[in-house]
Amino acid sequence: MEWLINLIGPGHTELASTLVLYSFVIAAGIFLGKLKIGGISLGVTFVLFVGIIMGHFGYIVNPEVLKFVREFGLILFIFAIGIQVGPGFFSSFKKGGVLLNGLAVLIIALNVAIVLAIFFIDGDTSISALVGVMSGAVTNTPGLAAAQQTAGTTEAINIMSMGYAAAYPLGVIGIILSMLILKAVYRINIDNEIRKIEEEIEGSQQKPLVLSFEVTNKLINGKTLYQLHQILECDFVVSRLMGADGKVVIPTSKTELHVGDKIIAVLSPNDEMKFQGVIGHEIQMDWEDVQSTVVSRRIVVTQSKYNGVALGSLRLHTAYSLNCTRVNRAGVDLLASPSLRLQVGDRLTVVGDPNDIERLGTRLGNSMKRLTQPNLITIFVGIMFGIIVGSINVGFGMKLGLAGGPLVVAILLSRFGYKFKLVTYTSSSASLLMRELGICLFLASVGISSGKGFAETVFNTTGMWWVIWGFIITILPLIIVSFIARGVYKINYLTIMGLISGGCTDPPALAYANNSTGSDAPAVAYSTVYPLTMFLRVVSAQALILCFF
Repeated sequence: MEWLINLIGPGHTELASTLVLYSFVIAAGIFLGKLKIGGISLGVTFVLFVGIIMGHFGYIVNPEVLKFVREFGLILFIFAIGIQVGPGFFSSFKKGGVLLNGLAVLIIALNVAIVLAIFFIDGDTSISALVGVMSGAVTNTPGLAAAQQTAGTTEAINIMSMGYAAAYPLGVIGIILSMLILKAVYRINIDNEIRKIEEEIEGSQQKPLVLSFEVTNKLINGKTLYQLHQILECDFVVSRLMGADGKVVIPTSKTELHVGDKIIAVLSPNDEMKFQGVIGHEIQMDWEDVQSTVVSRRIVVTQSKYNGVALGSLRLHTAYSLNCTRVNRAGVDLLASPSLRLQVGDRLTVVGDPNDIERLGTRLGNSMKRLTQPNLITIFVGIMFGIIVGSINVGFGMKLGLAGGPLVVAILLSRFGYKFKLVTYTSSSASLLMRELGICLFLASVGISSGKGFAETVFNTTGMWWVIWGFIITILPLIIVSFIARGVYKINYLTIMGLISGGCTDPPALAYANNSTGSDAPAVAYSTVYPLTMFLRVVSAQALILCFF
């Protein structure tokens, strides 16, 4: 039995015992993290608490091995986050996203301001502890990781972990409590807010419309589709045309329209009235019931050589006698304009002869199996350059480090990688696996290393103040910003719930918002502010350490 004691007992640093320890901490942490208390679960963060418990009871890991696993897990997690949020990072500044992102930035600024106020007024709490408390208070693990990597010393890393663990539970509660306070003060009716959101969605000007029309305007009789584009001055695609003889054709820019023709067009809702006024009245028609060799199919772009290629350069009209009506990217339908740049994973809706569609599908790949294969070259090239960028001194001795560097490079790669022939498409399951594996390795390492002395440090007056400071850092900025959002800007309550959750990058709070409202509106706001918030959380935590450590 001695071999078993050496394998699972405390105080051993052999490779086998280290692997057993990590496996137990991660498995137990994930299991316990799924348990819900009051409808709320801590999720993967429970790995940290299990690691602390094991460290408290004398379980250790070789310092060099622990440091490698911690940093490698951090890099995997941060890079996966960057790839995930990158496509929405730049578009999140458009339209209403500017206001939401501005409010999210205000939340972060207030968090930092409170930390600095405590640091200078209290005088006895180190910046390391306060940065850890702040990260736990806003439930932001990447910020904790970035700050720990920037500080570098074992003592600072452990202090931050303890502050994080002390503040985290009330952080989750405080985020949800701020939502309830806003709801009570403004006497908000959830059903009314949901109805308003639904009305806004119905009036959305983003999703293209697919409508059928009959040509009744004699003034455009004999005009080509190219001339019609010049007359209307808007983007639209006519995918099929049925003449007076009942024959269905795939129109090109040279195809003439005649009174009595029936067409199916894809256009923006903004242009519907304009289009109807020039063409003729809308009709209800099931094109699938029309006897024709013309069909509509979806083709998936899986050939990497078409990553970043303009849709117009495929010459669908001349080479295939096909029309592309819309492009679905990550669940969002986009109007198929010639200037639209394709990305691997795009789904093209094309109309034409089945044989021509099959030829185009062969050219573009159209292989779902290929999409399931991870693009490891892009991942490791991105990590390599992320580490290089993170090691560059950007001024005042500040470096982005092993957290900020890969995050910045991943965001840029996901947006501009096609220009360097790098395929950044990653399936949801592969991205989730990389992200969860990375964060579990990181949290387990942090917990094990900080477990020794945790009880003595936290369960006393010092720990009590950490909890108090953390709760103030959590709830005060959220109440201020949520009241501004509702009172000044009249933002929908469901959107504010998503703003609060995204401003703290807190999935448990988002889950509460979605479950309590039955709407995905909070998730929309969450995804709008999440990219910029995640980036600034990482940078602000590092900046505090660099300036005051």
